[in-house]
Amino acid sequence: MRNEAASRGNGAAGDRLAGEEALGRIVLGAVAGFCATMAMTAAMRALHARLEPHDRYPLPPREITETTLPVEGRAAGIATILTHFGYGAVTGAIFGALPRGVPGLFYGPAVWAASYLGWIPAANILKPATRHPAGRNLLMLAVHLVWGGCLAFGLRELEASSRSAFGSGRLHDRPEGSQR
Repeated sequence: MRNEAASRGNGAAGDRLAGEEALGRIVLGAVAGFCATMAMTAAMRALHARLEPHDRYPLPPREITETTLPVEGRAAGIATILTHFGYGAVTGAIFGALPRGVPGLFYGPAVWAASYLGWIPAANILKPATRHPAGRNLLMLAVHLVWGGCLAFGLRELEASSRSAFGSGRLHDRPEGSQR
């Protein structure tokens, strides 16, 4: 399918520009997903402390990490942070590839469902969420709402910044002779 610029006669140049815009949105989606994972992680920590004592064992990202990687103890905690933020970036990039207008508050819980009811139990990494304690599922759904909202907000801000504050215009503060 040809893009709008190509149909106006811009041909390959229009296709290239549309491809660059799509790639840029994917990259910005990854950055926004990574950043949104910080808000999600803070919410996870706060809500985890409010779980019933018998449900206060490590949250699913830690269980997934220890099930799939040969780590334990303090190394498992650090590996969990790395994998958790990496997954946030990857799923943020996917959000960036989706058509504009998909609500982050829909996308976050959709990522939860696809993960905890879909590929994670299918890969025999964890039991499906239907077999997890209700309080932990509510926590995980809530933090995916936080993540999705922050993801959508972050992507909008990054796109706007790339066009305005970091956009085009004459540079003024470079030393003389340093311009290419």
